[in-house]
Amino acid sequence: MTLINENLVVLGLEASSKEDVLTKMASIAAQQGKVNDVQGYTTAVLHRESEYSTAVGFGVAIPHGKTDAVTEPFLMFASVEPIDWAALDGGLVDLVFLIGVPEKEAGSTHLKILAALSRKLMKSDFRDGLRAVKTPQDLLQLLKESDIGL
Repeated sequence: MTLINENLVVLGLEASSKEDVLTKMASIAAQQGKVNDVQGYTTAVLHRESEYSTAVGFGVAIPHGKTDAVTEPFLMFASVEPIDWAALDGGLVDLVFLIGVPEKEAGSTHLKILAALSRKLMKSDFRDGLRAVKTPQDLLQLLKESDIGL
């Protein structure tokens, strides 16, 4: 199973808020057959955000939702103009990895994705690489070369 493909990569997503980013990304996931209820998925992700911001620092957020609105596990990536994500470090977010996992796979799949991404995002060269990508194919190549295991 491939979690991410070029149709799940959006460079320069235009959005005015965290909620706008999440709704637009969820709609794209739905167009790709990964989500069957955009509102249900977005609500689950925003509920998770209300418990604890998924902005992890360094301008990166990893929002995620575990819900039956997700038909199969997926990972999306979007670059955005810097946006307020209620980050603990007070910084703005310009890189967003969105994770979707069906409720029944909640225990293992999303934790593996989160752990793999989090390890790489600690490295400035990986974050610099994310910000330098020009095409969805560039992003997929970077992830492949980074050996995240997606």
